[in-house]
Amino acid sequence: MAYIDRDGVRLYYEVHGTGAALLLTHGYSSSTRMWTAQIDMLAKDFQLILWDMRGHGRSDYPAAPQAYSEEATVADMAALLDVVGAPSAVIGGLSLGGYMSLAFHRVHPNRTRALLIIDTGPGYRSADARAAWNQSAIKTAERFETEGLKALTRGGEARSGKARGGETRAGAARAAEPPRAEHRDAYGLALAARGLLRQRDAKVIDSLPSIAVPALIVVGADDQPFLAPANYMAAKIPGAKLATIPNAGHVANRDNPAAFNAALSSFLREAGFAK
Repeated sequence: MAYIDRDGVRLYYEVHGTGAALLLTHGYSSSTRMWTAQIDMLAKDFQLILWDMRGHGRSDYPAAPQAYSEEATVADMAALLDVVGAPSAVIGGLSLGGYMSLAFHRVHPNRTRALLIIDTGPGYRSADARAAWNQSAIKTAERFETEGLKALTRGGEARSGKARGGETRAGAARAAEPPRAEHRDAYGLALAARGLLRQRDAKVIDSLPSIAVPALIVVGADDQPFLAPANYMAAKIPGAKLATIPNAGHVANRDNPAAFNAALSSFLREAGFAK
């Protein structure tokens, strides 16, 4: 086990393999465990960095609501690269982790060598759509506050609707993974819903056309709410590749690991990052 201290907040992380750095961020209410089926493949060519976000898994669950934010998460990701000695990395994640990867690129484009955006939406340009999503995030927080970790057993993901008028309606969604997550209690997840799931502006979605690194957009074929957002991002990010994983839902890397791993391997080889 390894931890990094971020102003009194300890964050759990793992490093597998050697080579160019590749940082993967899990979905909301999940943990590093969600990447189990990708570790052996990626560690052959990369220094693979996995971590638990604030309020999740084996990281700390700070009590202060202000400790949970997009800005803090992006800063945590940069600090993880610093601690492993990586000036830059391939940056990727699923759902909320994918959204945070886009947010990281917006702030640190020079530290981003490529993007892996999996079952993710890039946020909202419409204030009304953002308000609706944020209300859903608050309800998710209230469910964890009321039911504790039992709320995870409901399954499913917190999602909004499909694309409308060219703008994605699916933001950073919840990838619930009760069998593999290691949460000690639910208050961290509740605070993370209020601080990490909630969105405040359109900076991330507006940044898509400025992305100038290789990007792979991955979506499960059965992940209906995220098919339109995936196509939207593939169209908006210059040169982006789109991979649709058959027989897979919102957690495509777990639902069909063979097809998912093949899609990642192909992209990383074509982009010159893997053999």
